[in-house]
Amino acid sequence: MITIAVANQKGGVGKTTTAINIATALAATGWKVLLIDLDPQGNASTGIGVPASERLRSSYDLLIDQATIADCAVPTRIPGLDLVPATVDLSGAEVELVSVDDRTGRLRAAIASDAGHEICLIDCPPSLGLLTLNALTAADTLLVPLQCEFFALEGLSQLLQTVERVQERFNPDLGILGIVLTMYDRRNRLTDQVAEDVRSCLHDLVFESVIPRNVRLSEAPSHGLPALIYDHACAGSQAYMKLARELISRLPERRKAA
Repeated sequence: MITIAVANQKGGVGKTTTAINIATALAATGWKVLLIDLDPQGNASTGIGVPASERLRSSYDLLIDQATIADCAVPTRIPGLDLVPATVDLSGAEVELVSVDDRTGRLRAAIASDAGHEICLIDCPPSLGLLTLNALTAADTLLVPLQCEFFALEGLSQLLQTVERVQERFNPDLGILGIVLTMYDRRNRLTDQVAEDVRSCLHDLVFESVIPRNVRLSEAPSHGLPALIYDHACAGSQAYMKLARELISRLPERRKAA
């Protein structure tokens, strides 16, 4: 199983929307997909249609009680896609993890025991605390949604520094799958400038696919559906399908062969 952390410590950049729709696209192409909601807000769980009443076990149990993926994963309405949901208990996990052994490796241990999925996406919280560190320690690679605005560039620099520290101390094999530009508005000159700056600095690390500002992307979570199902034909869904194809092409051949 290949594990992809979807992370950026800046909030509101499209992490959850990206995680949900990429997971859906991968499941639609035949992958057995696991989505782990590691954000205490639980937006990925809500956005994929798993109500709080059905979240009997959660990512909190993975980290604190060392439950297994099989204990916590629930099926979604999307064939081939399972979810480890988040509950409000996760908000206290940062404090509880401080005093436990191997506090950055709990999620890695849980994922290592899972034999039922081919690919795992982790929706990280908008911070660089112990929850995100667990995700980066567990991940094979990192997918970074980046909003096309000036302040996002500063946040990206901080995230890349964190990745280097994680590589040095916890996970030397952690790679960066790519950076995806989100909330792209072609009518805004600043959007184009940010995109140009990011591409000039990071070159091929930036996906060619960009995710536009799109009303249907914003509406979909309120219906408990990924945008790919809520409105398959909208510009946002089409962009995520293109991104998914590009993402799959970047996976190692032996992983794709699975």
